[in-house]
Amino acid sequence: MGTLVWRTARRLVIGVLVTAACAALASSAAADPRWRWPLDPVPELIRPFVAPTSTYGAGHRGVDLLGTPGVMVTAVDSGTVRFSGTVAGTPVLSIEHGTQVSTYQPVAATVHRGDEVVAGQPVGRLVLAASHCAPRACLHLGRRTGADRAYADPMDMFGTSPPMRLVTPYGDPPRPPVAGNGAQSNGSGELSEPVDAPVASAYGMRMHPITGVFKLHDGTDFGAACGTPVRSAAAGTVTFVGADPAYGNRVVVDHGRLRGVEVATTYNHLSSSTVPVGTPVRAGQPIAVSGTTGYSTGCHLHFVVLVDGDAVDPMSWL
Repeated sequence: MGTLVWRTARRLVIGVLVTAACAALASSAAADPRWRWPLDPVPELIRPFVAPTSTYGAGHRGVDLLGTPGVMVTAVDSGTVRFSGTVAGTPVLSIEHGTQVSTYQPVAATVHRGDEVVAGQPVGRLVLAASHCAPRACLHLGRRTGADRAYADPMDMFGTSPPMRLVTPYGDPPRPPVAGNGAQSNGSGELSEPVDAPVASAYGMRMHPITGVFKLHDGTDFGAACGTPVRSAAAGTVTFVGADPAYGNRVVVDHGRLRGVEVATTYNHLSSSTVPVGTPVRAGQPIAVSGTTGYSTGCHLHFVVLVDGDAVDPMSWL
């Protein structure tokens, strides 16, 4: 009798464990949805997601996936077409998937607002116009989630990551950032911030927003509104005031030797300057007004620090 009771109890326990395991797997699958790749084969990641600093702040609100003009773009998940049209001349498509929205650009859509689509269904074709990777074509895939439709990284929704290019997909590899002689590594505050504004884009390798070339961003961008006073980062002498096709209106200040190296600073994309060449300036003295001249997508200050003639990370000197 005891043996029979033990066997019955064991069967009940096993049954309960199996049922619980199945429920757990089902729950895990429901709570861990995965998107399908919108391009076939799995595309290369050209530029990753960078969360914006604020609602309208700097950032990269999606990922750029390498493609070819005319390739079919498919829905990452089942849902309802929320928008199909153009925004500022760029063909855009967005699909709502419950609490999330996927966006695709530049895509010539073959579906319309209100259409129901399933995961993997063709929804349009990739076009070259307005490509983030010009002169190559790439799909800018975005993801918004939650009640407030906050920007989120689309890569979190894929089971595996695509290969990522660390250099431009065309042409020669870019020149790497200058390592320098170590004098700029401790960030001791030798220089003061040239403008009262947050950092909008850091020093380092990036895809140029206008030319589409992957190259060294040789300074720090401060998100200053046009007309903001720009100050000299240290005492020195103005050695250049003029215009440059890429940097726009710019001012260069030579600070002589600091920490045993020759240091100069440049202030770029200015709307105007307030000092002529040869002017001695003190630290914090206004020398210009911020603007958006040259190769610029909006009002800001592009601040460059030159150590022995080579650009280094300005933040390590501020």
